[in-house]
Amino acid sequence: MNKKTQIKEIISVFSKKYPNPECALIHMNPWELLVATILSAQCTDKRVNMVTPDLFKKYPTAKETAKANIEELEELIKSTGFYHNKAKNIKACAEVLINQYNGTIPQNIEEMIKLPGVGRKTANVVLGNAFGIASGVVVDTHVSRISQKLGLTKETDPVKIESDLKKIVPQKYWIAFSHWLVFHGRERCIARRPQCDKCELEKICLKK
Repeated sequence: MNKKTQIKEIISVFSKKYPNPECALIHMNPWELLVATILSAQCTDKRVNMVTPDLFKKYPTAKETAKANIEELEELIKSTGFYHNKAKNIKACAEVLINQYNGTIPQNIEEMIKLPGVGRKTANVVLGNAFGIASGVVVDTHVSRISQKLGLTKETDPVKIESDLKKIVPQKYWIAFSHWLVFHGRERCIARRPQCDKCELEKICLKK
């Protein structure tokens, strides 16, 4: 089975199983999603969702966050790990948005990845889920692991994995595809105990 045929089957299976895939990070607007995504690095979405209510209550917008006391910001996000660096990036990102973009998040990946703490993954998450812009494929640990397991890529670098996936996944599915693999990784293709006997993709999985 070639990769394009395999992708068609994956899309067919997941579009039925997960017809309305949504971002697991709870957010009310693009700024909240940007902050939540920065916090999600090396941290579970569940933990981020526990932290953000208090964080956004104290610092609801980029304007307030740009003026935030760094120690207070660190304390609010401490449980997400790497909080010194995350707090520094969130505050710096807010400052750049206020000073250069009038507090508005740019809606293109070239500008977004210039923001402090924002790489391709974060930019793709925000553009896709906040603005509906399919700028690329979000590659997190689930997407990386499962795309390798399915034989969709041999790469280990997220940027190269994304490049491979963009070549074979139709652009209209880029946003959903990432969600599908994340859901699949959490529910079925669990890293330490994959349920291969129950897997919907068992017949087309090239690397059992």
